[in-house]
Parts: sequence; C-alpha cells; structure tokens
Amino acid sequence: MLTIVTDFLWTYVLVAVLVAMGLIFTVGSRFVQFRYFIEMFRVLGQAFRHQPGHVSSFQALTLSVAGRVGAGNIAGVAVAITLGGPGAVFWMWVVGLIGMATSFFECALAQAYKTRDAKTGTFRGGPMYYIERGLGSRGLGMLFTILLLGTFGLAFVALQSFTASSSLEEAFNIPPLATGIGLTVLIGFSIFGGVQRISRVTEFVVPIMAIVYLLVAGAVILFNLGQVPTVLMIIVQSAFGLEQAVGGGIGAAIMMGVRRGLFSNEAGLGSAPNVAAVAAVPHPVNQGIVQSFSVFIDTAIICTATAFIIILAGMHQMADVDNGVVLTQLALAQHVGPWGQTFVSIVLLMFVFSSILYNFYLGENATYWMNPDNRMLFVVFRILMLVLILWGSMQDLSTIFGFADLTMALLALVNLIALALMLKVCFRIMRDYDQQSGAGLKPVFDPDKFPDLKIDKDAWKDADKM
Repeated sequence: MLTIVTDFLWTYVLVAVLVAMGLIFTVGSRFVQFRYFIEMFRVLGQAFRHQPGHVSSFQALTLSVAGRVGAGNIAGVAVAITLGGPGAVFWMWVVGLIGMATSFFECALAQAYKTRDAKTGTFRGGPMYYIERGLGSRGLGMLFTILLLGTFGLAFVALQSFTASSSLEEAFNIPPLATGIGLTVLIGFSIFGGVQRISRVTEFVVPIMAIVYLLVAGAVILFNLGQVPTVLMIIVQSAFGLEQAVGGGIGAAIMMGVRRGLFSNEAGLGSAPNVAAVAAVPHPVNQGIVQSFSVFIDTAIICTATAFIIILAGMHQMADVDNGVVLTQLALAQHVGPWGQTFVSIVLLMFVFSSILYNFYLGENATYWMNPDNRMLFVVFRILMLVLILWGSMQDLSTIFGFADLTMALLALVNLIALALMLKVCFRIMRDYDQQSGAGLKPVFDPDKFPDLKIDKDAWKDADKM
C-alpha cells in the first residue's frame, strides 16, 4: 500500500507540479538562475561578513550544503543509475537546473518573512512562517511542520544512519549496530548549543569534505579524460530511451532522476528555507542567490562527480548491486584500488554527520514554531531523532527509502502549493532587488515598501548594516 501511494504521487502528481513550478519561476523571473549566476559569486564574496550574535550568509550556505550533500550524492545517485539507467543523471541535471529557480524564491521568501527570536535575538523562519504570515493559514503551516519533522527529523535521519552503517560494514566489516551506537552518541553530544554552534561546525567540516571528495573524483575523471565524451553520450542516449536503461527505458530514467534529484538537492521541499532564514543579510534576494548556488554545487558538481565515477567504471551495468553506497565504493575501488572503499566510507561518514546536524536544526526550528514555550516538545523530538539514528543503522534500504519518498512527496506538495499561492509576492521581492541593483545601489530590504505583507519589521531594522 505504501508503495502504491508513493508511486502514484511521484508518477502522476509531484513530477508535474515540481517541473511546472520550476518552469514558472524560471520563465517569470527571466531565467534568474542564469541571470544571477555571475552575481552569485559577488554575493558569496560578501557572505563571509559576520554580525555578532547572528549566523552569516556563508554559514547558512554551508549548513544548507551540509543538508543537501549527504546520502543523496553517493547512495542516491547510485540508486538512480541502478534503477533508471545512466539517463537518470540527465534528468537529475534538469531538475537541478529548474530547481535553482525554485530554491531562489523559496529561500528569498523565507528571508522576507523571518522573525527575530525575542529571547536570543537570532532569526527564525521557513515555509511555516511564510505560510502562516503570507497565507494566513496556521493549519496549513502545521501540516507542513509535521511533515517536515517526519521527513527530515525522522525518515532522513534513519536513511543517513543506514548509509553510514552499510558503508562502514562494507569497508571495515564493522557491525551496523556498532555504527548506530557510535553515531547516536556522537550526535547526542553535538546537538546542544543551537544553530550558531551547528553552523560553526558545518562552516569548517563542509568545505573540507566537499573539496576532498571532488579532488579524488576530479583525479579519476582526469585520468579517464578520453572516455568522458563517451560517458556523456551514454547519459544522453539513455535519458531519451535511445539506449536501454537498466530499469526499463525513458520512463524509469525520468522517474528516478527526478526523485533522487529532488532528494539530493531539496529544491522545492521547503527544507533549505528554514536555514536560509537565519542568515543576517541586507535583502532577502541575497540569500536566495546564495541558496540557488548551493543547488548548483549539489547537483551539477557533486552528484555529477559520483555519476562519472560509477559510469567510467562500468558499474551502471551492475543491476545485481542494490545498495547505492556499496556500488559507489566498488566503482571508486576499481579506479584507485582497495583504498577507494575506505575513502568513500570516511567521506560519507562526514557527509552523514553534517546532514544529521542539519536535520536536527530543521526539527528544532519546527518544534519551536509549533510552540516556542513548550520545551518538552523539543526534548521528545531530540529523543526520537536519536532513537531513529540507532534504528536506521540496522534497517533495509528499501524500507527507509520507501518511507522517505512518501513523506518527501507530501512535504514538497504542501510547500509548492504555498509557493504557487504566493507567486506575486515572490516576484515583487525580486523586482525590488532588481530596481535597486539596476540603479547602482546596494539593495536593502525596506518592509515599509510592502505594507500589505505581514513582515516582522524588527527583523529588518538593521538591514542597511548587514
């Protein structure tokens, strides 16, 4: 029954809504992901500025990348190729490209509707905030929040734990239960201190893990440079059914590419806006640009690197290997020798650690929105999350992916419906930035320009100093 409902949502509903919204945002914004691509690097140069007591734009970026870059980039890509053929990679690129526009707007919107925490002075925000303030629907916001907790706080945490345990078992013959216990204890000691402490950890860990992984992947591609055109041809031919996909033609390629692409880059899911909202920036579009770039990092760079490692090794024809982590390990080992399995395990463990920290913040932010004065709710979530880390380490891949696919589909639909209802607000915020930038000014967000919107003016009183 779970599989039937999940397949129906992905096959007939979510893919259409996701692509339609991405295209609407892309065309309506005059291709913002291309128009602002150079601007991304200028904004990133300003993102290192840190306001005391606040999370910097760069810290918010690394925390977001910590969530995007995880099991999806290693296990998810391999699963997509195994079940949908090499053509799934092409459709991952497509969903990533249009997802850059979707992520731009959902994160800019979260910034615009963020609020200042009266106790700590830090910012909070996310889809539940713009749903409640922008649409006036506490009920829809609550539905989104419950799905967010179920998807990221529980399902994805279990999935990340499974990914780490299966990888370490393959490389070092470590029992999954031992990995689960170790990871549970490590995360338990790391989740105290709030978003500022978590962001400081990811600011250090994420760039290192991403750069190291890309250096090894880059070396593999460089040593096989002559085969790169062939790999690209295999991907394109399989994407359009010109070459038989392992999972069965163009339909499988599209479905797995979109599904695993969304799982990896999270554009449209409504997860990244929770993190984007905490950054101290002069204008919502600044962080929208930064978060759009994180989708590019995830899909165009890291997912592509994994796909090339697998296809260059010929592992896309290994239909009998149903564990994505193991498939990637075997592929890299074929390129560099036995230490490749060890390397994937170590890098993946870092990916999993940072991703679970990210998931923890999403859950903490969700419980705070539900009732900021009920600390017991947060304590219950923390206990459940740690239990799921231990449980997930010993579960079957299909069980975890099945549950995660269902909750992810429902979560995305709620967020995409909210974004569709707030299209005009999204474009108004973008035009405000364009007008100021076009006039040669530093864009600064002024809530008084939007008197009809329920903007927390206190959250923007120091925007000109950011």
